[in-house]
Amino acid sequence: MPTTTPTRKTRFSRRVPDHVTDELVNVLSKPETYEFNTLFGLVYDNLKLKNAVSGGEEMLRLRSYEKLQNLVSRGLCAKVGKTYRGLDGLRAAHNAAIAARSAAVVARTSAAAAARA
Repeated sequence: MPTTTPTRKTRFSRRVPDHVTDELVNVLSKPETYEFNTLFGLVYDNLKLKNAVSGGEEMLRLRSYEKLQNLVSRGLCAKVGKTYRGLDGLRAAHNAAIAARSAAVVARTSAAAAARA
């Protein structure tokens, strides 16, 4: 009879700022239309200036594409063919999402502190 040990579930949670989405929002907030390669070039250069590039260029390209598709699915960015354009309210919606995420972290931290007390 095999012994079962309780499995410890660990979950990786990135609680650091999402620099890729921030830069996508910064670039897409301008009233221009971009193809993905051009958009990625601008995002990559901006992240390089901030020394926020990690994982290599190809991994960053994949993460950027995934984040861009999330913006499209949330209705904050328009995709026409192979071009992308930020819609009105993109920056406001992004800032609201950041505020909600920060509030959730504070609530979890407060609840954990109260449970320990």
